[in-house]
Amino acid sequence: MRLAVLADIHGNLPALEAVIAALERLQPDQVVLNGDMIIGSPFSSEVIDRVRSQGWIVVRGNHEFYYLDFGTPRALPGTDDPARWGGLHWLVERLTPAQGAYLGMLPDEHTFYLPGAEPLRIAHGVPGRNRVGFYPDQPAASVARELMGIQEATVISAHTHVQVDRHIRIRADALPNAPVEGNGHDVGRQHNHHDHNDQTNHRDNRHWHLINPGSVGLPLNGDPAAQFAILESVPASEEPGGWRATHIRVRYDRRPALEAFGTSGLMAAGGVMAELFYWELATAEQEILRFFRWAREHGFDLDGNMAAAFDAYTAATQRDVYVRRHDPLYVRDAI
Repeated sequence: MRLAVLADIHGNLPALEAVIAALERLQPDQVVLNGDMIIGSPFSSEVIDRVRSQGWIVVRGNHEFYYLDFGTPRALPGTDDPARWGGLHWLVERLTPAQGAYLGMLPDEHTFYLPGAEPLRIAHGVPGRNRVGFYPDQPAASVARELMGIQEATVISAHTHVQVDRHIRIRADALPNAPVEGNGHDVGRQHNHHDHNDQTNHRDNRHWHLINPGSVGLPLNGDPAAQFAILESVPASEEPGGWRATHIRVRYDRRPALEAFGTSGLMAAGGVMAELFYWELATAEQEILRFFRWAREHGFDLDGNMAAAFDAYTAATQRDVYVRRHDPLYVRDAI
């Protein structure tokens, strides 16, 4: 059994089309999309329609919830502010009721029990918390703290936009004892046939194979190629947990997506956040996180005047100059 696992398209249709072309060559048995189809790049509506036409298994991510919760009591505080969330407002006006209903009916996680293969758990973050993310160099104890409620040995996560393939092993006496908390969107369900394992596994050493396929549309590991993974079922003697991951990177022309920020109206509506998403598409680096950290360190209130903070940031760091040197709309050799 071979599964293709995709995540974090973020409205980047050209990147998605490049991955679909690669999948035609690879011919996996199934394709799974682990959340965040929308928001970021200008083609969220088109991405939804393209994904629906493929018949893939799809799990929701936190960006689907930004759309689904907008204008309700569930919405994140501040999402009514167009200065910070203008890109979301812009998208709300463009998705059709049918597209919204499709997003609303997606599950938040999946557990696969495939014939002849070990069970596989997939969620955008972890079950019940879609904004938990993992990194290649994150301490194993920190990762285990988030995975401890998951009984399956192989766990597919996403959210951080970096490719991860790690075996997390922790001794019983080092196991964290705090439960994983939910975020209100979904509670991590435990099936009855896991009850006995819940009692015994916490006395034994634990192991998880943690895989993040990376981001199709907005990778943040310094490589702008569209990224995903192929998982192949193998004997546990060859790969603990029974699944071997091969990470794939596909080069594509980013210029149509970058140009569409302006022609679609997203840049004008989205303000600073749209600019930062553009920067991430240009550099494949953590532009949003870098700006937010700088603003906090320098005492700026991002809920008050984000534009002023961004102007100060660019003046102090010249980050816009760095981005321009990596932008294929301005640099011929940028891929």
